[in-house]
Amino acid sequence: MIQLRAAEPGDAAAIAAIYAPYVLTGTVSFEFDPPDARAMRGRMEASDGLYPWIVATNSEGRGVLGYAYATKFRERAAYRYVVETSVYVAGAVQGQGVGRLLYEALMHTLRAQGFTQAIGVISLPNDQSIKTHEQVGFRRAGQLREIGFKEGRWVDIGIWQCALNDSVVPPVEPRPFSETGVVRG
Repeated sequence: MIQLRAAEPGDAAAIAAIYAPYVLTGTVSFEFDPPDARAMRGRMEASDGLYPWIVATNSEGRGVLGYAYATKFRERAAYRYVVETSVYVAGAVQGQGVGRLLYEALMHTLRAQGFTQAIGVISLPNDQSIKTHEQVGFRRAGQLREIGFKEGRWVDIGIWQCALNDSVVPPVEPRPFSETGVVRG
């Protein structure tokens, strides 16, 4: 049985190990050098308790199988109600529903926090990622052509968007992840 919990600083090495193959092979990530555990821990800490980092583990709560996180969509203050999301799963458990389970929990958590929109950016083509995004409520919002150059070719990205909460006026400030924790459906 798979368990979900908030990521901890000690998970950084496992998270970095899961992410490294996505960086080194293919165009899922536009990074060229995989971050090490220290760099990944820094990314986790940069969330400042606001943005969730969630891990899937084995039944004993150890052995990170995948992770999901949200980050600010853009730097300007007006965007603070919107997040960009990502999910990565270890190769050994791909296709077993771990990504979807993580994404569902991430979306429930973001709703509980009060964010209004989630944005997913997918390098194209990537049918599996599109399927996973759409299973949790994302819809295609657009495409940017030849936006990244990796592996000797230009790569398009697709933008997927999911409404999380109503966009009320005045907007309600999102609650920190440290207050909501991981929310499951």
